[in-house]
Amino acid sequence: MISRRLLLGSGALAAVGAGTALAQANGGVVTAVDVHPTDYPTVEAVRWMGAEIERETDGRISFRLYPSGQLGSETDTVNLARYGVIDIARVYLGAVNNMFPATRPLALPYTFRDEAHMRNVCDGAIGREILASFQRRGLVGLAFYDSGLRSMYNVRRPIVTPADMRGLKVRVPRADIFMEMLDAMGANATPIPFGEVFTGLQTHLIDAAENNWATYQSTRQYEVARFWSETKHCCAPEALLMSKARLDAFSPADRELILAKATESVAVMRGLWDTKQTAAKQTVLDAGIAANEVDIDAFKRAVEPMRRRYLAEPDIAAALRRIDDHD
Repeated sequence: MISRRLLLGSGALAAVGAGTALAQANGGVVTAVDVHPTDYPTVEAVRWMGAEIERETDGRISFRLYPSGQLGSETDTVNLARYGVIDIARVYLGAVNNMFPATRPLALPYTFRDEAHMRNVCDGAIGREILASFQRRGLVGLAFYDSGLRSMYNVRRPIVTPADMRGLKVRVPRADIFMEMLDAMGANATPIPFGEVFTGLQTHLIDAAENNWATYQSTRQYEVARFWSETKHCCAPEALLMSKARLDAFSPADRELILAKATESVAVMRGLWDTKQTAAKQTVLDAGIAANEVDIDAFKRAVEPMRRRYLAEPDIAAALRRIDDHD
């Protein structure tokens, strides 16, 4: 349930709510939120999408972006979109698995062979079906964005096998799959909000976290967590979600334009993403980060029992078979 604090306690949200009410009346301003900083590829892709829509409607529709977690965590912003307080939220699928079960196959460890495999799956029938599933809870899945291969980083030591994870408090999204995955690896899964990770690492509230190169660099977490280990345990994408009520309030032509530009923004995001990932990795390596390969087979063996528990669910098993068979 959306909290009273989120709906009533923030001046920023009050301003967004007022802007959204106005937009609903005149079709003008679309509000979009992201926890990443303003120059992050997902934010830039939505900014491109808004600029294109504004150009094609001669300014009748414009976008107002709220990056850097200004309006709360990803779970918060999903609920804000569901309740019509904001219009668009970009969220990591791992953060919303519990809320949207159809996303779980994409977030299980070692589902994808590599990023190319993930992109092909998300661009195909499987991806379209999962995006369509968001409508059951008042949202429209506009597109999937990349989140890269996620690996472990920590403040204590190199990680080579799951044995090296023992005793580490590792930040994870508040999602069952991630907590079970880290427990299977031998760590202590610690769900805290994304925006609190840097301070958590700095104060040793947590010892470690897991994410991609771009986020590791853009959040400056590499300054306090100096050990990066290439577990490549997850390649779940991110979703661009829009309030269904808000989208439905537009004319058919405007709805078609929004959906089309969202789809086109995927290529924009991926181009920016590939550049960002390469640059981010080089930045942190140049800063003296200790990066190492791991025993991937050992990590796959460690998480196999939790994967089998999910495979006992027919829908998940069927989805994973389709993903495995996909190019």
